[in-house]
Amino acid sequence: MFFDLNVPVPSPHTTPAIQPSKKAKGKAPQQAAQPSQQGTSQLYTQAELKAIETRIDLLVHLGYTVLALTQTVHKKVDPKTHTNTLDALVSLLRPRPGILYLKRLSIILDDDSEKGFGLINAHTSLFSSYDLLSLTPTTHGTFSLACLTHTLPSPLTTHIISLPLTLPRFNFYLKHTLIRTALKNGAAFELPYVGSLGGSQDDTLLNTGYAESGPSAKRSWWAAAREVVRVTKGKGIIVTSGSVGEADLRAPRDVANLLTLLGIPQDTAIHSLTSIPKSITIRAQTRRTYRAVLSEPTAVIPEGSMELLRGVMKEAETVVQKSGDASASLSPPPGTHMTQAGVKRPREEWSSDILCVPDPGLNVHATVTTATAVTEETTRSDAAGPVQNQPRIQSQMKDDGEVEPPKKKKRKKNSKPLESSLGL
Repeated sequence: MFFDLNVPVPSPHTTPAIQPSKKAKGKAPQQAAQPSQQGTSQLYTQAELKAIETRIDLLVHLGYTVLALTQTVHKKVDPKTHTNTLDALVSLLRPRPGILYLKRLSIILDDDSEKGFGLINAHTSLFSSYDLLSLTPTTHGTFSLACLTHTLPSPLTTHIISLPLTLPRFNFYLKHTLIRTALKNGAAFELPYVGSLGGSQDDTLLNTGYAESGPSAKRSWWAAAREVVRVTKGKGIIVTSGSVGEADLRAPRDVANLLTLLGIPQDTAIHSLTSIPKSITIRAQTRRTYRAVLSEPTAVIPEGSMELLRGVMKEAETVVQKSGDASASLSPPPGTHMTQAGVKRPREEWSSDILCVPDPGLNVHATVTTATAVTEETTRSDAAGPVQNQPRIQSQMKDDGEVEPPKKKKRKKNSKPLESSLGL
């Protein structure tokens, strides 16, 4: 399955709508004022439809199965005048079995677009009819805005960033931080191969001055495309046609061989026409979901795993019961105030006694107070006499009960003079 996510569609034939004069304002009936609200009535001629059908037939013959029809807008999307012309065009196209049509909106950004070009939450319903959104930045400000802001998951996420590769030089630098952020957010950078052939591109790009054609455009494309491949390291790149004429269209394998001249491996070049555009198309569907979640996750339990889980639970219960019986058999004798591990007593029940765990072989009742350390009587349960050879804590005490500090050893002074010690 090969993808071509940039099939430019010419701007439809527009005829200005009849607007009522200012003198007759308010006197004309309400039906006559409806065309002025829409602004223009947009129609495709039969020649334009035939040219689009011929180009699609050639793309299908070359082996492409997913085609994205592209509508290009310059500077800003005005909700009062903007209309989705691709909805009407797709309904007019001849149905082809096994061919999928996508609708893509491409916005050219310049200095005037930095203040705002219509991609706000208030216009979400205006962009929801498009399957793909792409941006063509022409300045450093719009490029950073496209990479950092508009690639984040939202109802207005742009997944394709198209660069003006046919211009003599870039108006901005391709910074590694911006490129990495865009790739991390799931965006892809587009390389239209029509520039490498010097063919004709979209009329909107040519009229605005952000695309050129001819031998000079071909040289500029190869230099700029090699720079994009160097910065991205060959990752997150999709290749599209971007051609208006049939003579500039190429088969997918020919396009892959063309990309190898840029230093891209053969398998990566094939992925730029198959798997990467597929992931971009699937990811673009998350614009209609909450926080880019495709579906509610469900747990898939394999057959026979429930019986295994029940057996593990029974074994765990028996281990817990055995450990409970063992702890009950090792309970302290009456008179000791021992508590279970992990159970906290209130502050009022705290005492100065620190309890010790008794030895299972000895019947020991020992407490350590905060003032002194005293060893109490220890008796064996099977012997009546006292236990002998038990270590005891002894301290050197004076008659008045004060503890004698330990004595320091005095150093012996060398009574010999320095000359004798040196052998002089």
